[in-house]
Amino acid sequence: MKVLKYILSILLITIISSCSSNDIDEKEIDETTTLNYIQTLSNTTHNIEVFSTEKSLQQGYNDIYLRVIDKASDTYVTNATLTWSPMMHMNNMMHSCPKSLITKADGTETLYKGYIIFQMAENDTEKWSLTVNYTIDSKEYSIEDQISVPAAAKKNVAVFMGVDKTKYVLALINPTTPKVGMNDLKVGLFKMETMISFPKVEDYLIKNDPRMPSMGNHTSPNNTDLTFDSTTKLYKGDLSLTMTGYWKLNLMVYNNSEELIKGEMVTEENESSSLYLELEF
Repeated sequence: MKVLKYILSILLITIISSCSSNDIDEKEIDETTTLNYIQTLSNTTHNIEVFSTEKSLQQGYNDIYLRVIDKASDTYVTNATLTWSPMMHMNNMMHSCPKSLITKADGTETLYKGYIIFQMAENDTEKWSLTVNYTIDSKEYSIEDQISVPAAAKKNVAVFMGVDKTKYVLALINPTTPKVGMNDLKVGLFKMETMISFPKVEDYLIKNDPRMPSMGNHTSPNNTDLTFDSTTKLYKGDLSLTMTGYWKLNLMVYNNSEELIKGEMVTEENESSSLYLELEF
């Protein structure tokens, strides 16, 4: 009988220890160690923590991660469905910007991921806000707060009117860390359908001519044009950078009827396209 009691005591201690360990593990889940904390959005029931791959949000393309915390239980919510609405509050109008859907980040339990392309930076009187609408167990919630979007150091997004009288947003996505040699070049192209809607533009062609203005405006070999990738819905090409320094990526955008809608060829008489993005490393 004493032996049986001893065994039962050991089993009970093991079970209690196991449960305590699991509780600690759940609270100690941290899938953000490679990310940068930006800010917390809050309402009466939840906090939504905002993270990014960069140290801050900025004008242009931003990879953004969200983590939802239930205030009452102090636990992460792993089964939420989220949408978002970034909004620029200008002095005389409001508009949104290109953005992705929000999905559960691959290989994580607590993180939700998407991207937002802020086509303009904040200033002293005009600011961005972010509204996150989300559903948990069929119940709907919403959080809204102001977010900081300073200007980028270099031109990584361009807003232009095409000859087709359509306004477009073109954003540099990759390379984020340029290197001497061949780089994967990736950009997003979006159409401003309304002040709120910015659908992706498909099956266009973007010609790229990188130049170094401070070095006789020389170009580089083996660059390829950017073509539409039906899987990512973005444009991909090859970018050759032969040395460190400041590069201007001169661009020409052709629609799916092969008509040039924006940009010019670089020549001895014309040292830059009117449509370009910048890199410096």
